[in-house]
Amino acid sequence: MEIHYYREYSYRLGRFMEFKTYGKRGKICLAFPSQNGRFYDFEDFGMPDTMRPWIESGEIMLVTCDGIDQETWSFSAGNPRERLQQQERWFSYVTDELVWSVLQKNETPEKARVRKLMTTGCSMGGFHAANAFFRRPDLFDTVISLSGCYNGYLFFEHSDDPLVYENSPAVFLKGMPEDHPYMSLYRASNIILCVGQGAWEDELLASTREMDAVLRNRNIPAFVDYWGYDVNHDWVWWRRQLPYFLGRVPGIRQVNP
Repeated sequence: MEIHYYREYSYRLGRFMEFKTYGKRGKICLAFPSQNGRFYDFEDFGMPDTMRPWIESGEIMLVTCDGIDQETWSFSAGNPRERLQQQERWFSYVTDELVWSVLQKNETPEKARVRKLMTTGCSMGGFHAANAFFRRPDLFDTVISLSGCYNGYLFFEHSDDPLVYENSPAVFLKGMPEDHPYMSLYRASNIILCVGQGAWEDELLASTREMDAVLRNRNIPAFVDYWGYDVNHDWVWWRRQLPYFLGRVPGIRQVNP
């Protein structure tokens, strides 16, 4: 598996940001770290190995980006408005800087551009993956969110800041006009949400059910999968889930375990 490390300056954040790529060809899969995590966590917990058949065949190019949750979602002692503004700067870094940098590193950047990118992540990474997809379906056409949260108000309870609304797919989808151009993009995309029903999944299970209901009410097709009561909020399960769902994305072949 071809692996590269990058450290590039972000003008949105005013600092250097790090990320890694695995493979050089195929559909770009942008993986977000879990809460307070870093770009190397995905590798440390063995996730690229679960994707090895698709990476080595050139079907997928995996990108693991860096996060700054300690300055935003997790920084409960900080000023709420400043935390949300920093979240927006980071989001702009991802969509306006990182995505285009990675496209240039793909062996077929024009083909990747036409096909759009995929997002994925576990736990808080699942939130970031879904948030990126639902906010920018012009850039992303596939999301695999594992044990994700879909409502930013869980972190900013009773807030009236519009930035919380903009980072809450389960909320802003309810109010999106039917003729909004994103609605047709959602319906033409691949949306996969999964959550277990075991230990430490309670809040994420409730959030997934909320998102499931919103998608159904808006007639947006999605594969929402609820795994068993023995399925805990843990990497051992996410390592099983990611390859399972990758093989169910149109255009990506199934791989027997």
